[in-house]
Amino acid sequence: MTAIEQVTVDAVEHQLSEPFEISLGVRESARNLLVTVRTESGARGYGEGSPLPPVTGETQSAAVAIANSAAEIVEGQEVRNYRALVADVRNAFPGAVSATFAVETAILDAYCREQEIPLAELFGGMPETVETDLTIPIVPAEEAASRAEQAADAGFDHLKIKAGNDVTTDVERIAAVYDAAPNTVLKVDANQGWSPKETKQFATEVDRRGIDLALIEQPVDKDDLSGLAYTRDHVDVPVAADESVFSPTDAVAVVRSDAADVLNVKLGKSGPLGAMAIAAVAEAANLELMIGCMLESAVGIHTSAHVVAGLGTFEYVDLDGNLLLAEDVVETAFGPEIHPVGPGHGVTPDR
Repeated sequence: MTAIEQVTVDAVEHQLSEPFEISLGVRESARNLLVTVRTESGARGYGEGSPLPPVTGETQSAAVAIANSAAEIVEGQEVRNYRALVADVRNAFPGAVSATFAVETAILDAYCREQEIPLAELFGGMPETVETDLTIPIVPAEEAASRAEQAADAGFDHLKIKAGNDVTTDVERIAAVYDAAPNTVLKVDANQGWSPKETKQFATEVDRRGIDLALIEQPVDKDDLSGLAYTRDHVDVPVAADESVFSPTDAVAVVRSDAADVLNVKLGKSGPLGAMAIAAVAEAANLELMIGCMLESAVGIHTSAHVVAGLGTFEYVDLDGNLLLAEDVVETAFGPEIHPVGPGHGVTPDR
């Protein structure tokens, strides 16, 4: 086994194909970071982070600076000690989730490429095709309907609709999507935009219109676990915790508060190894699991797909970040299927 010889960190920016609005704001590009780990044997691993200040609390420049500092911890260390290295990095930079996700992924990817095994194998499985939903942002109802039709024509059976602003407008958007793509499974993501009372109002109106929802994701403020629990008790739709869960400790807090039916794991919050720990909490508590993403290229998306294939415990898959980019780092077809391969996560960025 060989040591990590060099870690490099690059700031990268991916333009989106269209502006992407959620209740927390509008994005026109993804200002990410790419970490490359090179071992003494010449193996290269790649990891990506996608900081979003309203969610992760990081700017791109801060994430790049932290990743460069993390490089000093891992350079010269044996890549086979990836668990200890990841723990050291995360303990040194608590809260810097995008930076540490990028460093962690690059370390795991380098180890797997050196061993010539797929990343999924570290999580107990082998690569297999993963199907994702497609997200419709906050747009007027007519445009949402058009996007839903296009998604259904492209083979998407599951759609996630952003909401969290005015409840009446949100209901009209969901109704338009339902009418345009009646055979798709619908999820709604409010990104903390509603109060518990507004969530109840939304769910009541959607039900009155005869629209079935698979789940409502993070309807209330991430720190309001009592409000999330109230929501869960007063709506007939499963409730998912997203921004409330960054770590296994957070997952335990949600469980103890009886605040959610589903835990949404994002590697950009927890990292791959943390995701495995959160999955264990969910299994012990008999909760369902969802996996989501940030605005990541194929580097981040395929990392998550390997975790899905390896653990095999995710009922909901929301890994469409790279489909929202004007250009991915590798050729990517527009459709629901993700085909992870090895070694490592299988993606070598070429642009």
